[in-house]
Amino acid sequence: MAFVNPSTPGSTHSSARAVVRALIASGTIALAAAPAFAQSAPAPAIQTGPLTLTFGGFTELATIYRNRNQSADVGSDFNTGIPFANNPNSQISEFRESARQSRFSLLAQGQPYDGLRAEAYMETDFLSAGVTSNSRESNSYTLRMRVFYARMMTDYGLDVLAGQNWSLATLYKDNLNPRDEDAPLGIDAQYIVGFNWARTPQLRVVEHFNKKISVGFSIESPQTVTGTGINSAGAPAGTYPPSSVVYQNNGNGAGLMNTTTTYTTDVAPDIIVKAAADPGWGHYEVYGLSRWFRSSIAGQSSTVSGGGVGAGMILPLVAGRLAFQASGLVGKGIGRYGSAQLPDVTMKPTGGLAPIREYEALLGVIYTPNPFVTVYGYAGRESENATYYTVGTAAYGYGAPEFNNSGCMLASGTKCVGNTHAVSEASGGFWWKYYQGKLGNLQFGLQGEYFKRTAFAGVGGAPSANMFVGMASFRYYPYQL
Repeated sequence: MAFVNPSTPGSTHSSARAVVRALIASGTIALAAAPAFAQSAPAPAIQTGPLTLTFGGFTELATIYRNRNQSADVGSDFNTGIPFANNPNSQISEFRESARQSRFSLLAQGQPYDGLRAEAYMETDFLSAGVTSNSRESNSYTLRMRVFYARMMTDYGLDVLAGQNWSLATLYKDNLNPRDEDAPLGIDAQYIVGFNWARTPQLRVVEHFNKKISVGFSIESPQTVTGTGINSAGAPAGTYPPSSVVYQNNGNGAGLMNTTTTYTTDVAPDIIVKAAADPGWGHYEVYGLSRWFRSSIAGQSSTVSGGGVGAGMILPLVAGRLAFQASGLVGKGIGRYGSAQLPDVTMKPTGGLAPIREYEALLGVIYTPNPFVTVYGYAGRESENATYYTVGTAAYGYGAPEFNNSGCMLASGTKCVGNTHAVSEASGGFWWKYYQGKLGNLQFGLQGEYFKRTAFAGVGGAPSANMFVGMASFRYYPYQL
């Protein structure tokens, strides 16, 4: 959905433009530049009463080709969606066109008052599917909440955010400022393997001591990613213990949750503490993550902890031209924070949860030879340790060598546990701004991705699978960028 500045000559919305011009002439509203504390890109802004409204977003037509079928839109499945040879999807490709990543954003800012500043920010797109959504004729998909938060800042550096936003675990470009997250530049809406992120409800408090040092903590909504060794009842893939519950389905919808999925029975929020430094050359971060996982065993609650340590940096090797970045997270029970979505936990034979040890890493190079072209390349990996238990001849958990993988690499194979050990990705592409002027910004992008998924060794060996994805994007930003 493109937004046009109502005062722009040649707008097709002539009646709306006439009304807005009349309001401007009467002094009811006035066009204004965004306040100095806004961190968004230059965009049309409207001053209405005490508020400044700044519009943003883009329209996109994306084309997607995968040499392995995933029945997926512009967001790829980096884990179980990469099929082994026994899955018929490994033998067929898929092609799609999508406009669902098209985005609208709105920033509402109040006037500074007595050393305080306040703002609210929202982003929406259409990467959500209702139970009636389909791609047969009307291609109707639902609008979703991507980001929506309120923020209060003081002249003394205190910065408080409440709402839904990128996790504090995400790498930032400068300081720890919202809307300055360093998301990978590609087209794929699931980003890159090894990229640490989430978008969750949260309460965040950051102190910007100066332009060089920021320290903050965030209390974020939890959710656990369970391993494939846990069946739909929450118990191990065998039959013991049958009374353990890890997650539940909201069957009737009265609680305003999705009735077609499940939710873990979490006991406490994820907590992240991070420090960032911008000493004058480069940007550097280090953070700690704490998590808790709960199961119910025969009516008794059992909770275990997990977490990890992460770090990241962005180095401007050639000012304005060439930058290098690196980020990573290591710990146990951290799968939720990686793009590949490897599991956080598996289950012990007793019904208690066992966090899985994992590391996630991402490297990137960004080259900007001129203001109109940006070339990028990324390499990432997410890898887990086997976490399993045996009772007699039965194996429980994740990555057990007793699990049967004998059919994974056979076209007609039926026996394939195939717990993912690691996912790796190499990705590259470019963005070309072929028009930038009074009409806004028109740009074209290409991205190529190569994935390799390897499973833990079991009966029949350690199966692996790969996938290639090619994407193209035509975007229109109706403001100069």
